[in-house]
Amino acid sequence: MPGESEWLTVLQEYQPEVWLLAIAFYGVGDTVTTILGLRAEHTAEVGPVALLFIEHGGVAGLLLLKVLFFAGCFLAWYLLSTPSRIAIPLAVAVAGAGVTVWNLIMLFG
Repeated sequence: MPGESEWLTVLQEYQPEVWLLAIAFYGVGDTVTTILGLRAEHTAEVGPVALLFIEHGGVAGLLLLKVLFFAGCFLAWYLLSTPSRIAIPLAVAVAGAGVTVWNLIMLFG
C-alpha cells in the first residue's frame, strides 16, 4: 500500500526523542509509580518477572530489571538496520505510558 511506511521515515528522524519518551515513561514513570505502589497498602506488583526481581532485591532489584530491559532493547535496536527498528523504543514508550497511567489509577483512582 503506498504511503504505508511513510510514518517510519518520519519517526526515524526523531529516534533520540522516541528513546527519551521510552526512558521517561517506562524508565522513570513506571519505576516511580511502581515504587509508590510497593509502599502503598492497597496495591501490589502483579508482573511475574518484576515481582521476582523485587522479591529478591527490593527496589534495587526493580532498578536492575529496568537496566537489563533497556540494555536488551537498545542492543536489539542497535543491531537492526531496518527502518522498522524505531518500533522498539516506540513500543517501550507506549507501554510505559500505559502502565504509568494504570499505576496512577491504582494509586489514586
